Amino acid sequence: MSEPDSRFRPRQKGRGGGRPGGKPAWRDREDRPDGPVILYGWHTVTAALNNPRRKIHKLLVTENAARRLAEENIDTRVAPELVRPNLIDQRLGPDAVHQGLLAEADPLPAPEIDALARGGMVLVLDQITDPHNVGAIMRSAAAFGVNAIVTTARHSPEATGVLAKAASGALELVPFVTVQNLARALTELNDAGFMTVGLDSEGADNLAALPLTAPLALVLGAEGKGLRQLTRQTCRVVARLDMPGEIKSLNVSNAAVLALYIGATRLGLMT
Repeated sequence: MSEPDSRFRPRQKGRGGGRPGGKPAWRDREDRPDGPVILYGWHTVTAALNNPRRKIHKLLVTENAARRLAEENIDTRVAPELVRPNLIDQRLGPDAVHQGLLAEADPLPAPEIDALARGGMVLVLDQITDPHNVGAIMRSAAAFGVNAIVTTARHSPEATGVLAKAASGALELVPFVTVQNLARALTELNDAGFMTVGLDSEGADNLAALPLTAPLALVLGAEGKGLRQLTRQTCRVVARLDMPGEIKSLNVSNAAVLALYIGATRLGLMT
């Protein structure tokens, strides 16, 4: 298994080769489904093929996709199975834009909360269930160099299928950390020195006016119900995104982009 990159603190050796007491700095998603992760679409699959930490078990390709893989000299790492497009359609459904590529793979390992780097930003998602929104958030997170996305094991989409396609390769770049108890995870982040900022239209402060400090954790709630009460109470600050126009709220994936831009600018990450 590859060592964590600079977004995570160096491991300390213990009885298990991870942190003291034998607790590994990385773990697999404990509640992942029995089946493999399904990845489809050109950017999603080729990003996985280029990620040495992603173990690929099976690769289905159409004739056109196989030709493009060869032309772009992409190492498939496993022997691809040449299939007709309708076979992939049958696996995914007729509305899936697979571009002739489907891979079955293992989930990626994820860092523990206390292994996250003490700098930069992380995103925390409070029961955001739409995989399209989470995938779009992951793309933005990758663009802004976010260290990890933390989400709940329940009431959140799996890092597979539609989410992976919407992320368009970002799943290979931003660790996706699932926790059983979000309030407990936020408490861990608070104790580790993170500035945890919940985003809510009723927040007392304007995010753009806050003196943001690193490490920063931006916490987003589900559309409609927003942040849960315990999540709000556990955040150090609850802030709003002020809008000059008549519409005062944004889709959660758009709100994430704006919050990340404000955070990155205030932390001096925009170079």
